[in-house]
Amino acid sequence: MPPIAPASPTPRIVLVYGVAGLIPFLAPPLATLVVPGATDLVAGLAAAYGALILSFLGGARWGLEIAHARPRPAVIGLAMLPTLGGLALLLLPPDLRPFQLAGLALLLGLHFLWDLSARGLPRWYPRLRTPLTVGAVAGLIAEAALTAAG
Repeated sequence: MPPIAPASPTPRIVLVYGVAGLIPFLAPPLATLVVPGATDLVAGLAAAYGALILSFLGGARWGLEIAHARPRPAVIGLAMLPTLGGLALLLLPPDLRPFQLAGLALLLGLHFLWDLSARGLPRWYPRLRTPLTVGAVAGLIAEAALTAAG
């Protein structure tokens, strides 16, 4: 039996930008604690960023799928759902902001689970996405809780 090849390391630039992408998820709960009067603005920015990242992830899956000679229609269709889900949540009124943030966290978690089953992704991708998804979801849930607490 041949030895199992080790997974290649995550490219440094991908790791750096991925970690930097966590800042807009983790800064809102801190800002809400430090500047309570800015909760509405901060929570709205957190929601907008969460929806943008959902759209980005869906676009990445769409791009991965169209690289195949015969893209699967189901994957192409499913790759559009994160954008539509994020948009639908952004349309909720501001008084439902905690539910909006929690819904975005849920969609990010579901997208992560879908990505774990994807074919054609680099072997290092799950190692990158796991902490990024945990950080993003934690930031959104923390902001939802702080916003709900008022």
